[in-house]
Amino acid sequence: MRRTGRRDRAARTRGGGRTGRIAVGLALVPVTLAVLTTGCSLQDAICGGGEYPVLAVGSAGSACVPKGEAPPKGYARYPKGEVPEHVGDKWDKYWETHSVDENGRVIDLPADPGE
Repeated sequence: MRRTGRRDRAARTRGGGRTGRIAVGLALVPVTLAVLTTGCSLQDAICGGGEYPVLAVGSAGSACVPKGEAPPKGYARYPKGEVPEHVGDKWDKYWETHSVDENGRVIDLPADPGE
């Protein structure tokens, strides 16, 4: 009969733990790859899926409208090529200080007197 000392048992225990960590690590690889390849953006989208953003006429307000529906009264579509897609993107910042008038012309908004 072979006697095992503490050192032998400790080595086997550590080896088993290492195998478990490796298995967990390997299980996470597909999850990581899926997250990286889905094209998910880390930025917040202006609107949810199935919606598009509209601009409040004469002010810096905006809203989201279901695709296929017309903008509600007092709102207009953003000019083509100038639609914000993510919070803080180039067009989101631009439309904080601009709007469109009732004829669809881009206008500068007055500066906020509180600033």
